This record gives sequence, C-alpha cells and structure tokens, in this order.
Amino acid sequence: MVCVCNATYCDTMDPVSIPDVGSFVKYESTRAGGRLERSEGVIHPSTSGSGLRYTYNPFVHYQRIKGFGGSLTDAAAINIMRLSTEAQDHLLRSYFSEEGIEYNLLRLPMACSDFSTRAYSYADQCVNDYDLKCFSLAYEDTELRIPLLHRFMATTKRHLSLIGSPWSAPGWLRTNNQVMGKARLKGEPGDIHHKTWARYFVRFLDEYARHNVTFWAVTAQNEPSSSVFIPMKNFPMTQFSPETQRDFIILDLGPALAASRHKDVLLIIHDDQRIHLPNWANVVIGNSSAAKYVAGIGIHWYLDSVTPPKLTLEATYLLYPNFFLLYTESCNGFRIWEPRVDLGSWERGVRYSQNILTNLNSFIVGWIDWNLVLDMEGGPNYVKNHVDSPIIVNPLRDEFYKQPMFYHLAHFSKFIPEGSIRVALTSNFEITSCQLHSSGFLRPDKVAVVVVLNKCSWDVDFSIADDQLGYIEDIAPAQSIQTYLWKRR
Repeated sequence: MVCVCNATYCDTMDPVSIPDVGSFVKYESTRAGGRLERSEGVIHPSTSGSGLRYTYNPFVHYQRIKGFGGSLTDAAAINIMRLSTEAQDHLLRSYFSEEGIEYNLLRLPMACSDFSTRAYSYADQCVNDYDLKCFSLAYEDTELRIPLLHRFMATTKRHLSLIGSPWSAPGWLRTNNQVMGKARLKGEPGDIHHKTWARYFVRFLDEYARHNVTFWAVTAQNEPSSSVFIPMKNFPMTQFSPETQRDFIILDLGPALAASRHKDVLLIIHDDQRIHLPNWANVVIGNSSAAKYVAGIGIHWYLDSVTPPKLTLEATYLLYPNFFLLYTESCNGFRIWEPRVDLGSWERGVRYSQNILTNLNSFIVGWIDWNLVLDMEGGPNYVKNHVDSPIIVNPLRDEFYKQPMFYHLAHFSKFIPEGSIRVALTSNFEITSCQLHSSGFLRPDKVAVVVVLNKCSWDVDFSIADDQLGYIEDIAPAQSIQTYLWKRR
C-alpha cells in the first residue's frame, strides 16, 4: 500500500471537521488499502453491554502532548530537492499543511549525521579555533535545509518547533582528531575544549537566527553511548557517560545557553536508547545543579523490544514528573537482517503506531520519526547505514511514495495537536482473542480523541463509553487503525 505522488497528483485530506454533539467522526486506514477514510456515526444513549468496552474519562489527566514530526537530515533535504518544484510542493503539503498530516515537531542535526554525504562540522577551517572565529554554516544548511525550513513554515498553520542535535564536534576538539569515528571531547568538563563545544551550540543558534530560524530545544548529544552499539568506524559520534554529560551541563553548556540570547531554548538530555533509563536521569537531573538547566529527556526506539516501558519510561516519569519524555528518533529497516526499504509494508506502519500508543500510555509527550524522506536505497548515507522512511523518493520518475508508516503517523499527528492532554481510557478487561491497542486524549478545543489499533487478522467489535454522551459502537477491521473524534458538551 503506497500512494504514488508526482508533479500533478498526490492524495490530500480536507481540514478536520467535527460533527455536532451526539455524533462522531472516524478516520480509518487498513491493510486492505484504506488511507485515512473518513466516516461519521451516531453516539447511542445505551449499549447492549456485551463485548470489549472502553470508558473514556476526560477528568483524569496525564501528560500534556507536545506533538509529532520527523527529521530534516541532509539526506532528506537532498531527496526533496531532487524532485521537480511541483512534486516538492506536494511533498511539503503532505507533511505540513491542513491537507496533509500537519507535523509540528522537526529535528535537525547540528552539522553532519550519518545521513549526510560527508563528515563535516561548522568549524573545520581552522585548527584549535577556540574562539570559533572560523565558524560557518555548511552548504547543506544555507542552500538546502534553511530554504526548506522557510517553505515548511510557510506551508503549515501550526507552530513548528525545532530541535537541534549534534552528532560530532570539530575534529580538533576530539580525541581522535577527526569529525567521524568513535571519540570523546579532549580534556574534561570545565576546560577549554568543553567550553568551546558549549559555545558551538550558541553559535549554531546564532547563525540559524540570522536566517530567521529559531529553535524550541537542543539535545546535549545524539546517542552519547552509541559507541557501545554502533560498529561502523566512520560513524560521526561523540561519547559521553551520564557523569560527563552531567558535568558538561553544569560547567559549560548550561551556563553558555543561559548567558546567551537563546536562554529560552530548552535543553534535552540523553537522546539515546531507553535501556539507560532511569539511571541516566538519576545521574544528570538527580543532580540539582544540572537539573536547573534541563527541561526533558530524549529517547530513541532501537532497543525498545528488550526494555519494558514500565521499568524505563514509567519509572523515570515517577521519579522526575517535571521533566518531559520525548521520543526523538525512530525508524524501520535498521536491523541487519531486514530490507532497508520495504515499499508498502503495512507491518512497518503497525510497528510505528503500536510503539507510539505504548509509549504515549507510558507518559511520553511526543514522537519524532527519523528521516522525512529517503531514496529508493534508503539513503544517501556516507556510512552506508541505510534505513526506511515514511516517504521514499524516486527522482528518475519524479515521484515519491507515501508508505503505510506515513498514514499510521497521521492518525496521531493530524488529530492530536500540541496542548492536548492524555486522559484515562480504561477497558472492561474482557478476554478476547485479539488485544486492541488504544489511547485517549482531550484536545485544547475540548474535542475527545481515541486511537485504536487492531493488529489481528480478524475484525473486533468494541464500544467507547462517554458518560456525558453515551456509546460509540463500532468494529475495528482486521489489520486497521482508527482515530475517533467527537465534541463534548
């Protein structure tokens, strides 16, 4: 199941409209080929009382939702620019406009990532340039990503919150004297190397601000423990332990951001696999001197299958409820035994929505996909670390393909805007042959939202009870995902 888009055609959606009180609207996608199909139904005053029943309770509040989005890597920007202007416009509207899925979060690497065509930093021109006199943005920023950012912002009606994440420092600041490869910063937190690296963050924010692009947050380091898991010798990474990240924040990065004109930019720690939680949080924000600079914890999904959310996310939330949990990177096709790009894979869409639902129910405030766009091989990527993406570009045909992952993400990003609250959605615990996955929300406009995923190969009858209005009675078709919305009095 893919939608083939080109210069003259791409599927679109009408702006979301909610029927009057007493009715509901449903958007449904199915393995059989349905893509966000809209229908309406009536909320009944009573029900038969049999079958699986959910109870929606808007008076029990959990976390406030920040949003959903993807990452504008060099690879994503390159692939978008390979299309004709008309096809580009369709792609941008697919992600950011009211006729698309209305992303409101966007992550950007600070200089190169593995999804670049080369290893580079913004301070490669001069060695030992501790005053960063030679600092300058790269071609990939000024000619590709920044122009696209302006177009994204012009396309969306929602506020677009940007997050900057560094992969590697300039080589002369690193123990291997290269931008790429396994290395840490020279010296120790508090010294000239770490203070220069902290100033590098401020300069990055300064230079983007000159181009009228401002950031909501930065992460202290992308995957600081990645050297443990990533075998590629030329991967761009900078190693931090939780202790060195804590001290770097206390002595260098926290004060540098606080003293700059970007003092309102939030700082996110960790930005790594949840297997490290809650220990990483205990070390960093368990220290009050570091905690005063920190707003949240970033998480990647790659080891989720071996790390229960209750022991990681929920445990961290209970310890530190004032610090948000945000998924900052996820993708399919990263396992060495699976295809990098698997066009039309419904299973990969299900993997996304199940992960999002599970983690929303474990207190995350948002979920960011990895590359917005990749090519038919899952690149470009100078490390050859190719993966899949919700949208795949075929420049030879001036086409792009919207995969099931795209539509699964839409069931959240389109209908659960920033400021929504996760609320209680409980079931009657009836034992059925198919366990549905679900979560409930209350939007800022007081519209109720419930997302339901059916992974099974058969239909499931169920109902949603709203004590104020009555019952939604419906069927979750085999291999489907639904988003329900209704007005409350």
